[in-house]
Amino acid sequence: MAQLQNKIAIITGGASGIGLAIAQRFAKEGTAIEILDRNEAEMAKAVASITAEGGDAVATNCDVADSSGVDSVISAIHSRRGRINILINNAGIAHVGNALSTSPEDFERVQRVNVFGPANCLRSTLRFMVADGGGAIVNLASCLSVMAIADRFAYGTSKGAVLSMTYSVAKDFLDKNIRCNAILPGRVHTPFVDGFIARNYAGREAEMFDKLSKAQPIGRMAQPAEIAYAALFLCSDEASFITGTALPVDGGTLTIR
Repeated sequence: MAQLQNKIAIITGGASGIGLAIAQRFAKEGTAIEILDRNEAEMAKAVASITAEGGDAVATNCDVADSSGVDSVISAIHSRRGRINILINNAGIAHVGNALSTSPEDFERVQRVNVFGPANCLRSTLRFMVADGGGAIVNLASCLSVMAIADRFAYGTSKGAVLSMTYSVAKDFLDKNIRCNAILPGRVHTPFVDGFIARNYAGREAEMFDKLSKAQPIGRMAQPAEIAYAALFLCSDEASFITGTALPVDGGTLTIR
C-alpha cells in the first residue's frame, strides 16, 4: 500500500521546483494532486508529467495572495473531491535587499505572496479539515526563518512569519486531529534559483552558482526530490506524533556551519 493512498493534497506553487517534486512524489504514493499556481504552461506540463505515470492531478490558476480567489478555488476542490487531507504551502517569491535598499512596494509584494498567501490557504483549508476530522499541513519555511544572510530583509521577514504561523496552527488545532509542521530548506537547485541568479548576478551566473552551492556545509545545493521526501514523511502516518516541528533539510547549514 502506498503511503498516501487515496489522500487529497493541495500543493501551492506545485507546477515547478520543490512544489512539482512534492506533487510528483505524492502522486506516486497514491495521492490525488491539486496544484495551485500562476504559470499556465508549467501547470500543463506538471499535470502531464503526473498523469503520464498513472497519477491523478488537476491544476488551477490561483493567486494565493487573493483571499477571495483562494476561498473560491479551495471550496471548489473540496466540493469536487469530497475532502482535503493535505495542504502544502510552497508558493513563494524571493527578493535581494537590506532594510535601506528594499522599497516599501517590494517589501509588501514579498509579504503578500509569502505570508498572506499561506495564511489565506490555511484559513480556507482549515475550515474543511476541521469539519472533516483532521489533516496534515506542511509549510515551506526556510533556514532564514531562524538565521540571517546578507540582503534578505523582506524574504527573511516573510519566512520567519511562516514558521510562526506553523507553530500557531499546530497549537490551535491540536485537538482537531490536524498536524502542522514546517520544512526549513537550505538552498535547493530549482528553476527558481537559476532565475534568481540570472536576474541578480548577470554575467556571474557560474561563479555565483558555485559560491551558493558551497555555502552549505555538505558542499552542494539540495535536489527538489530531497525536500519532497521530507514532506512525504511529515504527511504520512509514520509522522503521526509530530506536529509544531521545524525540520531543517539544509545540508548542515543551521548546525555545522
